[in-house]
Amino acid sequence: MKLYYSKGACSLAVRILINELDIVCDYQAVTLKTHLTETGVDFYSINPKGAVPALELNDGSILTENNVIQQYLADTHSNSTHLLPRSGIERYRVLSWMNYMSVDLHKSCSPLFNSAISDELKEQIFKPILVKKLEYVDSQLAKNDYINGSSFSLADAYLFVVLRWLPALKVNRQEFTHIEAFFQKVHKRPSVIKSLEQEQIS
Repeated sequence: MKLYYSKGACSLAVRILINELDIVCDYQAVTLKTHLTETGVDFYSINPKGAVPALELNDGSILTENNVIQQYLADTHSNSTHLLPRSGIERYRVLSWMNYMSVDLHKSCSPLFNSAISDELKEQIFKPILVKKLEYVDSQLAKNDYINGSSFSLADAYLFVVLRWLPALKVNRQEFTHIEAFFQKVHKRPSVIKSLEQEQIS
């Protein structure tokens, strides 16, 4: 398999999962400003959506969308049940959190990355929306070690990646006591350490 990624982007969550499961995988960096891969290929020819992650499967086909790629990897590897249960209500709770990370938390960050939006609008409108989402996450982490309970799941990998973005968005992660404790704990996981080293980020 081959993962098309951009350094520090949400594709990092897929890399963390790959390392959690000890999957053999190649990696190809994508510059999202130019939509060129590190070998000079037009990324739109690989993923017409133009977004990472994209996973090239062993048969050459391409799978896209962060949540779907993670679910596919979990469902096709037998050592993944601690990350995504095979069946039962706990499986759907993890998937519910995955949707929240993608649709609510990740998307709330997007306007703050947008240079076309004024700082005033970011501070008055978009940052308060993100803070509200983070307050909810913080309240859940006050009850559990991880977002869905006592064990690390797919949703925690995604959450960790979004939390990494907060300093760049001028949001103080340390204002959220339980989020900060979660972040520091996940930062020490071997799969996370390896993933950050591979992408040469901290």
